[in-house]
Amino acid sequence: MLLYLKTILISLFVFIVIDLIWLTLIANKLYSEELAGILKEKINFIPAIIFYIIFLIALSIFVVVPALNEGSLKKAVLLGALFGLVTYATYDLTNYATMKGFPLKIVLIDLTWGTFLGMMTSTVTYLIYKWVF
Repeated sequence: MLLYLKTILISLFVFIVIDLIWLTLIANKLYSEELAGILKEKINFIPAIIFYIIFLIALSIFVVVPALNEGSLKKAVLLGALFGLVTYATYDLTNYATMKGFPLKIVLIDLTWGTFLGMMTSTVTYLIYKWVF
């Protein structure tokens, strides 16, 4: 149980740093332009925080801890990328299928971002854990 808690806390830090860079430097302007008609004026942070918690717990359970148990950085990289793709595809492909005007451009960018974010979060978490513990 302690292993999971440690990896979740490490991944929380890693995820927030990487995602904040994305959100502040790139995505904010992109989403404002591409999703102008459907974005809320004020962000409701509670669902975002819930997503982060669920994402990071699942990433720890399904990716980071199994990679650590096998001593496999390759597993952390590949499963992290797949996990990011699946989680972001769930959101974006559902929106693309059900919402008028949800742009394919955003779907493709988000799928790429989710894949990268999952891969980087799991990889860096794996490396920090191995280095510290």
